[in-house]
Amino acid sequence: MNLAAFDFGFHLAAFVIGLTIGSFLNVCIHRLPKGESIVHPRSRCPHCGRMIAAYDNVPVLSYLWLRGRCRHCHSRISPFYPLIELLTGLTFLLVYHRWGISPPAVKAVLLASALIVLTFTDLRERLLPDRITFPGIAAGFLFALWLPLEDGTAALLLRLLGGPNLSAVLLSVTDALLGALLGAGLLFALGEIWYRLRRVEAMGLGDVKMMGMVGLFLGIKLTVLTLLLGSLLGSLLGGLFLLLAGKDTRYELPFGTFLGVAALIALFWGPQLVASYLSLFP
Repeated sequence: MNLAAFDFGFHLAAFVIGLTIGSFLNVCIHRLPKGESIVHPRSRCPHCGRMIAAYDNVPVLSYLWLRGRCRHCHSRISPFYPLIELLTGLTFLLVYHRWGISPPAVKAVLLASALIVLTFTDLRERLLPDRITFPGIAAGFLFALWLPLEDGTAALLLRLLGGPNLSAVLLSVTDALLGALLGAGLLFALGEIWYRLRRVEAMGLGDVKMMGMVGLFLGIKLTVLTLLLGSLLGSLLGGLFLLLAGKDTRYELPFGTFLGVAALIALFWGPQLVASYLSLFP
């Protein structure tokens, strides 16, 4: 077996593993808003309640084979199921292509998986489950202790303020905490200001907790990028939806969905986007 075929095999394995994980993420998206267990019972048709056999639960392929319908009651199955499986497979493929089999790859797949669940749960239910964000916050902090963030903001602030030299671990943790403080704190402050001015709740605490998690994983620079991209996507896509659907501005848009998409972009292409932006200034 030559190296090209060997490498293709690893890429294919990453994609298949991602498809399988995507099937589990579908369970999380469907059950977490209802407060149900994500491990028991086995998958069932949401319409007739019949248990789905293993041969009908093959990611993407079963959906295509059954033409998007339940084998028993023939009710239509949401296309979100294969979409999420395919998206997760492509995400795992991209992670392996970028980081191979390494600790940064583990960090990336955990964050990406959490973001996929949060993105689609908020899109469907307008809910960002604590059972994802709280473990995600803990994981982000632990990864900051294990893998240097290499954000650089903490080191820059210490130089400007004449502070002491810190170890790489402490700098990483500080960058993570600064990212969490900015991401969560800014959204919380904006929500409070809007509520005080308009007596209308602009966003829930789910968005705040989600951005706290993102900040711990990505650091302050990529958190800023996430907020900017999320706001831009929300303005453009959200505004277009309101216009085409004939909704008024009181309609609740899933801001967590836009933030989730933005965080995924920041995870994979954030450093390049930040570097490209900074290169505009001599």
